[in-house]
Amino acid sequence: MEPELTVPVIQLMKGVVYRDVHERAWRDLLALQAPVRDYVAVMGLTVVVDEAEGYAFLRSQPDDEENETPRLIARRALSFHVSLLLALLRKKLAEFDAHDSDVRPMLTRDQIVEMVRLFLPETSNETRLVDQIDTHLGKVVELGFLRRVKGQDNLFEIRRILKAFVDGQWLADFDARLADYAKELGR
Repeated sequence: MEPELTVPVIQLMKGVVYRDVHERAWRDLLALQAPVRDYVAVMGLTVVVDEAEGYAFLRSQPDDEENETPRLIARRALSFHVSLLLALLRKKLAEFDAHDSDVRPMLTRDQIVEMVRLFLPETSNETRLVDQIDTHLGKVVELGFLRRVKGQDNLFEIRRILKAFVDGQWLADFDARLADYAKELGR
């Protein structure tokens, strides 16, 4: 079958293309990388492809003072708690990679709750705390950094695309914000 430009472009416009989920779009993207890059560049976007990890996505081109093209992909400000969860998941992903790169990185809901609980102020209402963490967990799933495992509602896979968004610079910036937060709490 001849690769088609429309298949990977449309799938990229919908979101992240994963090798294991979007097989045809992935195959066509690899075969037509240059035309896909040229096509989306007209819209002020660049294609980020990580063949080793098996994902691709669109990113806005860096802001240029001369070019005032409006952004097609909106930037989203993340809450402190969602940022904290992303940083903790990135750390877990690094631990999985260091120990066993053949295994898909999975965590249970209870493991995630325990990870986050360490960084939150103590409360007497345990149920409310877990509900808040579940809300943040839902946001991370919605953003595509976690995926619920089919048939097991309390098991989550950490998606490797997290590496592309939560890099060293992002973690350094978050560490600075975390230090400010700790000062405010008086810790």
